[in-house]
Amino acid sequence: MPSKQAYYVSGNTADGFVNFLSTNVEDFHHVIILNHPSATLKTKVIQQIINKYESESDLEVLLSPLGSEFLDGVIIRGHSFAVVVDTIATPDLNGAIEVDLGLFLARSEESYPDKQEKIKQLTEESYTNFETGLKIHDDLEKVYINEMDFEKANEIAEEFITKLLNSKEKQNRKANIYHRLFGTNTKDGVVNEVPEILKTLSTCYFVKGRAGTGKSTFMKKIMSACHDYGYDIELYHCSFDPSSIDMVLVRELDFCIFDSTDPHEFFPSEDGHSIIDLYEEAVTPGTDEKYATEIDALNTNYKSFMKKGIVNLKEAGKFHEEVEMQYHFEEHDVSKIVTFILGKIIQ
Repeated sequence: MPSKQAYYVSGNTADGFVNFLSTNVEDFHHVIILNHPSATLKTKVIQQIINKYESESDLEVLLSPLGSEFLDGVIIRGHSFAVVVDTIATPDLNGAIEVDLGLFLARSEESYPDKQEKIKQLTEESYTNFETGLKIHDDLEKVYINEMDFEKANEIAEEFITKLLNSKEKQNRKANIYHRLFGTNTKDGVVNEVPEILKTLSTCYFVKGRAGTGKSTFMKKIMSACHDYGYDIELYHCSFDPSSIDMVLVRELDFCIFDSTDPHEFFPSEDGHSIIDLYEEAVTPGTDEKYATEIDALNTNYKSFMKKGIVNLKEAGKFHEEVEMQYHFEEHDVSKIVTFILGKIIQ
């Protein structure tokens, strides 16, 4: 039975808009880029291609930070091709072929500069709010860093790596690292695909802790060790601070390890699920209680800016919805585009 996994390659973060597409489609024969201002039209095309291939091929569906009703693309790795929207296309894509969807429509598309400018302005405001929130979060991290036993955290990481890889032989091959996000900030709020990802694996480690307790560093050590052994890595970045890591997934070892704290906090529910708690293992006991007032104030403050950023994205989403309503196309237009892509380009 073919598999279908969903994730993000782009997201709204404290570093602004991030885009990891290129690492997921390296050396592909074809990367079809859908050029058109309507995200709805591009999504319809992508969905038809998904419908065409889902019964026979493994699919990787690229979700969109614009909202749950949109898609950024689909990767069909077994056929060495992908179809993606123009907003995540980059100049370094191998096998890139641009398709102007406007050529298939009876009406030429118009631009709506005033609304587009408003969308851009609100989105930039969201990034500023996320950035402010991250700076406050850095102060929260300092509270725990000062109470952290890093030597103990390193020991836990080394023990984990030994347990994971001790019986494995190094593979003589070039290992890939696919950079991704399992969720992001959208007009729908903070969203993630963690439950769906966990369903595909037999072993999952839920990393608990606090800000600054080394969760990301711990996972980077795991990632580096697995990569040195020649295993392909799915590396999921944090959508708040993309320099941090939220999940390391190795399909060949049938496992993942992920940051299981707010806003993607989950608890073991299956055999093969277990917790690694870095707060319990490597932080001075009583730290939460000792700094309770300061921690509470910093938590409230940084989350207030995250909420402001989401409000900005919601407002931008309303303008985007108005823009989308101006574009007109029929189902047969979508079918024409898909027939052209699959018949004339992919073949």
